Amino acid sequence: MTHPDADLVARAVAGNQDALAEVLRRVQDPVYRLALRMTGRPVDAEDAAQEILIRVMTRLASFRGEAALVTWAYRIAVNHLVNLRRHRPQEQLTFDSYRQDLLDGLSAPTYTGPDSDLLAEEIRLLCTQALLRCLDRPGRATYVLGEVLGLSGQEAAWVLEISPSAYRKRLERARSQVRAALRGRCGLLDATAPCRCGKRVNYAIGKGRIGPDVPMLATHPTRGTAQAATDLSHLRNVGELLRAHPAYAAPESRTNAILALIRSGRYQALLPDNSRESS
Repeated sequence: MTHPDADLVARAVAGNQDALAEVLRRVQDPVYRLALRMTGRPVDAEDAAQEILIRVMTRLASFRGEAALVTWAYRIAVNHLVNLRRHRPQEQLTFDSYRQDLLDGLSAPTYTGPDSDLLAEEIRLLCTQALLRCLDRPGRATYVLGEVLGLSGQEAAWVLEISPSAYRKRLERARSQVRAALRGRCGLLDATAPCRCGKRVNYAIGKGRIGPDVPMLATHPTRGTAQAATDLSHLRNVGELLRAHPAYAAPESRTNAILALIRSGRYQALLPDNSRESS
């Protein structure tokens, strides 16, 4: 059965400007949020999402309606993100180093400066982003699609281009790794665990992970209903903690530039000759 999005895509492929704009509007935030969860930082997510959105918009003629438009865009996005070559250095993370860092961060004195609640929220958001980066990229994509973005098993398997049974095995392995990493550490999940976001602010500032003036995620522009509406005092599992992020909005300047380029036919200017995807 052809998905209802097929009519919109057909009009966009035929050159209808309103349809082109609507396609971009529908996919821009989902693609950006996936990129942010995969890369960990807005600056990297913006670059990746820009390239992904150009690929989505220039491959619309290949859309066959076998999945929803956003799900189809996720397949293009995951293929790009799993093979992405980093152009900015980033701290290498393992589950062992992550667990040790949660304890090391408690040795710093408690932060007593301004915006303490905001900075504690920044710690929570950065900490869960770092946890995702401990997974290898295929495992991270699997976990984000199924546990964070809430795709069905059938949809996620289609995006990843693996069988549903292989997807279930990969997801359970990732879930097990993530649960083990926070076991006995995170005070949001276990009242007896030692780690508290507010206790880690000075440590994170000292490590250069956050700046007290410009929190990277806690003040990020959002659109729609915030995922962070979950009552953090009643979290039931790690999945809820990982889902409890704001509804991050893709940068309008980037998406407006993409739409202008698509309309002008000059989109190749944003696609480097040497793709950032590895072979």
